[in-house]
Amino acid sequence: MLLGASAMFTLTARPLNRAMTTNEQHLANTAGTDYTTTLIVGGTGKTGRRIAAKLIERGRTVRLGSRSAAIPFDWTDRTTWAPALRDVEKVYISYQPDIAAPGGADTVGAFADLAAESGVRHLVLLSGRGEPEAQDAEARVRASGAHWTIVRASFFAQNFDEGEFLGPLLEGELALPVGAVGEPFIDVEDIADVAVAALTEDGHTGQVYEVTGPRLLTFADAVAEIARASGREIGYVQVPLEAYSAALTEHGVPAEVVDLLAFLFGEVLDGRNAHVADGVRRALGRDPRDFSDYARDAAARGVWKV
Repeated sequence: MLLGASAMFTLTARPLNRAMTTNEQHLANTAGTDYTTTLIVGGTGKTGRRIAAKLIERGRTVRLGSRSAAIPFDWTDRTTWAPALRDVEKVYISYQPDIAAPGGADTVGAFADLAAESGVRHLVLLSGRGEPEAQDAEARVRASGAHWTIVRASFFAQNFDEGEFLGPLLEGELALPVGAVGEPFIDVEDIADVAVAALTEDGHTGQVYEVTGPRLLTFADAVAEIARASGREIGYVQVPLEAYSAALTEHGVPAEVVDLLAFLFGEVLDGRNAHVADGVRRALGRDPRDFSDYARDAAARGVWKV
């Protein structure tokens, strides 16, 4: 949910006028390993940057993607897609701003078709639960002709410390248009581990992994866990959807983003996804991280300290 993408670059031979980075030293010392190039669309977002780091640790060649690099990738400019896909064999797809957004399925489908035509062998799609547009995008990826794996994720735990909810939590109160609906918040590290397994190991082709945390929490429960872990007084308040949307508009949030958030909070978080799934265990052979572990680790880094 609410995913981001940023700069694209390819890890290649170092220029002669600078020292090698740690990652480049690792790549240089792993001669003979698999140098298949993997494009990470959304490569500096919550999932993408973790996937890239884990792939680099395994000695893989990674290309990160978005608009601000020498070889740009832009979901809204299809002329950028083919250059980004050149000499790529595997792709992780994280759609911006969210796969539930109107038109997301058609855009992802067109990209998947081009990727297959360009010689990409395996597509790993980050998808969402209970979202019709996401289901359509999954179908388009399956029909592309490339091998595929679907990672269908619940709401990100890291939204509470890396993105949309951090500011309000630092101020002491998170207000959202969500009531007592259970959500199995997923640690993004688990998503990254599943995606890396799909990109580097056999046995994941044609699999749909619905990845969630191990238990249901309401947003109020999640905020209470964060308050305990951080030792602070932090509250949660449910507000009407209309008031929430109006507040976003007043703060200059674009109309299309307001509409997307209204859909996510007003429809997707209506209880349809109030169940846990076994995708992490199926893919990795272990249980997912609990939200309390996430909250404790984030608090130890001082994320919510004021």
